[in-house]
Amino acid sequence: MSDSNKLAEDRTDWAEDRTVLANERTFAGWMRTGMASLAVAVGLKAVFGEFEPTWAAKAVASVFVVTAIYIFWAAQNAACATLQRLSDHDAKAQPTRRMKLLATIFSFGTACVGLILWAL
Repeated sequence: MSDSNKLAEDRTDWAEDRTVLANERTFAGWMRTGMASLAVAVGLKAVFGEFEPTWAAKAVASVFVVTAIYIFWAAQNAACATLQRLSDHDAKAQPTRRMKLLATIFSFGTACVGLILWAL
């Protein structure tokens, strides 16, 4: 293989590694967006306090809880699908099971927060 072909192959590999790392940053960004949605749900309790009827404020907060869970799983699905199409070279991609585990933990925690909001 000539030096120019090797250099071209290296540049292609590095570009794919950058895409793998960008995918992980995007996943993290979506997870933060899900947490922000959960924060809005919790914030609604603080803002509306003793709002009547209480079920209305809780229903609105539940929309943000469900949205957060959806975001977690959409992020996990998109990130894992992207990783399946790519190969890492020098960079080491996060395992897809770790992304699924994070989505599961965040979803469970978010559902618990939703239940607590309804119990208040």
